[in-house]
Amino acid sequence: MKLADDIAVQFRHYPPRAAAASIANHIRQFWDPRMCSQLKTQVEEDGADCDPNVIAAVQLLNAPER
Repeated sequence: MKLADDIAVQFRHYPPRAAAASIANHIRQFWDPRMCSQLKTQVEEDGADCDPNVIAAVQLLNAPER
């Protein structure tokens, strides 16, 4: 979750929806699927300490592809 929060800092100047989409895109492109799965679990179990844009990004990652 720390790495995801660090990534969120890079998109802090974006509007919230754009930041979440950018974080989700970064995770899809560069993270190993095991890391992504671990992040999803951590956010579900203890998302209160997580950047709100990371929580929104995880929701995008969990959404079915269109």
